[in-house]
Amino acid sequence: MTDAERVTALVVDDEDTKRYVIGSWLQRAGHTVVYARNAAEMWQRLAEHDVNLIVLDVKLPDMSGIEAGARIKADPETASMPVIHVSAWAVEVADRTRGLRRGADAYLTDPIDPDEFIATVEAVMRYYRARVRAERVAGQLTAFTRTSLAINGAENFEELTMVAARGAYEIFAEPASVLVQPPDGRTRRAVSLHGEVVEQRASPDHVFDELSELMELGDGADTGVAFVSAHQWKSVLPDAVAHGDVAVVMSRSKGGRPPICIGIEAQGQPDEVDLNILRQLGQALALAMEAMRSFTEQHTISLTLQRSLLPARHPLVPGWTFSVRYEPASDQAEVGGDFYEVIDRGDHMLVAIGDVQGHSLHAATVMAEIRHALRAFAEEGHDAVTILRLLNGVMLRYHDDQTVTMCLMTLDVRTGALQVANVGHLPPLYVADGEARYGTGGGVLLGFPVDRVAIEETEVPPGGTVVLITDGLIEDRGIPLSDNLERLRRIAVPVDDDLERFSDRLIAEFGHREDDVAIVALRRSP
Repeated sequence: MTDAERVTALVVDDEDTKRYVIGSWLQRAGHTVVYARNAAEMWQRLAEHDVNLIVLDVKLPDMSGIEAGARIKADPETASMPVIHVSAWAVEVADRTRGLRRGADAYLTDPIDPDEFIATVEAVMRYYRARVRAERVAGQLTAFTRTSLAINGAENFEELTMVAARGAYEIFAEPASVLVQPPDGRTRRAVSLHGEVVEQRASPDHVFDELSELMELGDGADTGVAFVSAHQWKSVLPDAVAHGDVAVVMSRSKGGRPPICIGIEAQGQPDEVDLNILRQLGQALALAMEAMRSFTEQHTISLTLQRSLLPARHPLVPGWTFSVRYEPASDQAEVGGDFYEVIDRGDHMLVAIGDVQGHSLHAATVMAEIRHALRAFAEEGHDAVTILRLLNGVMLRYHDDQTVTMCLMTLDVRTGALQVANVGHLPPLYVADGEARYGTGGGVLLGFPVDRVAIEETEVPPGGTVVLITDGLIEDRGIPLSDNLERLRRIAVPVDDDLERFSDRLIAEFGHREDDVAIVALRRSP
């Protein structure tokens, strides 16, 4: 008989001789026995011992054994525990039927044959173990589903390892370690020793090279599961907590990538179901890791491309201070179409901000064309209205499926005179003398066969500030655009002495953005 087949049985009977006889049968069969003389003692023994089986006399001095058995089955903590009724007086068919219907798993009447009794114990325990195992597997699969959803919902590599380690502990109820290697080459490792308590730990250099030596894993997409000793595990991760063998899964979903690794302390000998679930957990983490890795790489490439298309610096103009910002949407891998431009034309400056429709490489291509065409037309000496008309011609001729909004300002750097030409973009925000107001804005977007451009003429007084933004700063789902425009107007006063800090404050006010954000702020010296 294996340890898994041995049970701790509680024999409940008010007769000393009967308790002794039944207990001796169980002990000779290799089981552990605890005793109770009545129902009150039965509840006490259940609290004191890890009982697997109750042999319950039907006639107890303080309560009917049938009623006691029914209460055991009604308690969620003991509902699945096998109960065998024994009786020397309630031996009729009606008595046995009543006991079985109230929850007993078997009903034996005196005289009891020892071999039949032990066979009955083995039969009810087989059913009990099968039921416990089925409930355990169902719980594991439920936890696996929750963990898979959490893994696929993780937003960064730290969170990915944290939810995977927490989920692994929930699935297997054993200490778990999760290791991944993102594109930056810095290994992320999360350890869960007590369920919800998960911590990030540092990992030795070249940890994946050493882990790979513990098991065979192909160079392509592959998953492997193996048992390693605590000594082997600690030789790779010296601060690991392991008292016995560790079940390790390593998986990669794409060749040439570092694998992911999950280690679970293997108390006892995990069966094939446990190993299959561990294998599936490793594969789910590898797939999520590859998706996050690809997203991160694409996002880095997109951001590099986007920044390469924007001005590297803006001109230094005596009497004027400029601040520019471009903040990409953190949850977008695609390149956005936001852009800005500041062009020094000697006695005047052209300041532009715009937004090409969509998030895609095509949008970035159109943005680059528009920006370079803007610079070319400005170099030819055209005024703002002419430049916008020429740009509209470019759109209609080469990109008739796209639209662009743009605000193009012509600034006389000596007098502060400002001409604002707007084609469908948000109006400038003017801040002066402790007050903030929006310009008129308006106009038809570039990309439509309309020749009219909305024009506003104003002046930036000494100490005055002009702020241009793209709509990514103030667009929020469920909040009217006008509400956030008003919010921006209120927080823009007063303007910080440091214009860079002022731009940072505007961005921080609106928090995480779902779209790209561009800001151009310019201030005339007092």
